[in-house]
Amino acid sequence: MNSASMRLTGLIRKEFLQIIRDPSSIAIAFLMPVILLLLFGYGVSLDSEHVPLGLVVEQPSADTASFTAALHNSRYFSPVSFQSTPKAVDAMMAGRISAIIVLRHDFAQRLRQPQGAPIQLIVNGVDANTARIVTGYVTGAWGTWLEHSSLDQGKTLSVPVVMTQRIWFNEELKSRNFLVPGLIAVIMTLIGALLTAMVMAREWERGTMEALMVTPLAMNEVILGKLIPYFILGMGGLALSVAMALWLFEVPLRGSVWVLFATSALFLLTALGMGLLISTIARSQFIAGQLAIITTFLPAFLLSGFIFDINSMPAIVQVITHVVAARYYVAILQTVFLVGNEWSVILPNALALILLATIFLGLTRIKARKRLE
Repeated sequence: MNSASMRLTGLIRKEFLQIIRDPSSIAIAFLMPVILLLLFGYGVSLDSEHVPLGLVVEQPSADTASFTAALHNSRYFSPVSFQSTPKAVDAMMAGRISAIIVLRHDFAQRLRQPQGAPIQLIVNGVDANTARIVTGYVTGAWGTWLEHSSLDQGKTLSVPVVMTQRIWFNEELKSRNFLVPGLIAVIMTLIGALLTAMVMAREWERGTMEALMVTPLAMNEVILGKLIPYFILGMGGLALSVAMALWLFEVPLRGSVWVLFATSALFLLTALGMGLLISTIARSQFIAGQLAIITTFLPAFLLSGFIFDINSMPAIVQVITHVVAARYYVAILQTVFLVGNEWSVILPNALALILLATIFLGLTRIKARKRLE
């Protein structure tokens, strides 16, 4: 073993000893993923189920009872009956219900006429997304009930278009299957950026970095000595996150485990490069932490497609997302977990991660100097 290898091995060993002595690094790598996955996996859902729904039946009949029973038996609604529309509106104004269905007094009579019986749907539009979802749910429930009612009467419901649903990839329509893979990208961003940025800044504050600068270590060896231990630690955090996704949240993994870990390694190198670059700019833990949150976590959370669809963003914001590494990693994760090894998606995004990792690590090497100023 030559002297360079011995110096690098000694530095890596020193970093691992420091990790063992410093609980914060282990907490960032292993405790933070557990907390975030539990919070988002159980606390955040884009599914609208058990929506509080007001029912106003002006004239009860067998038909109105059949339709309201269908709503009561649906997992999407939690119906509440009201004697009049004004009382239901008051409940909506108070936030107790999200929508109102009104069945008029002539509902049963008009149901048997050629034009059919209309129902009135009043939706709280404060949350536009929920309003659209509720409208779709009610429309679907109404169409299903009309079809079953016609079959019970020995008739065929005449509709211009018969829609047959076929759902690919996320057949259960669980938002958790979509959110958890994206959350892994956010977790890996935090692990990579915070581990290197905060730890390096701490060394500057404690004066241990100055001691390192006077050693025979070359700057490349210093960067590798900082990169390798936290890369291994980050991959351990990834393994924990993937295990929770598969066995705790039961997210399907349709692609290859090796593809998942290989592309994750590319992203982790990018995140570590961002953290190292931050550490060369900020030598204060407070400033490094703030920079890491602003430049890595927030873009990964808001601009990666983790929750918000990139195609729905303004054009200028869509352009900005191309410099957010998490955008490419989220696309890979959601594809590998829910679709499989779709190389037309994986390869371009993996190449983008390689490019970004090269840029961040290259900038780090350019900015890093064995000088104290």
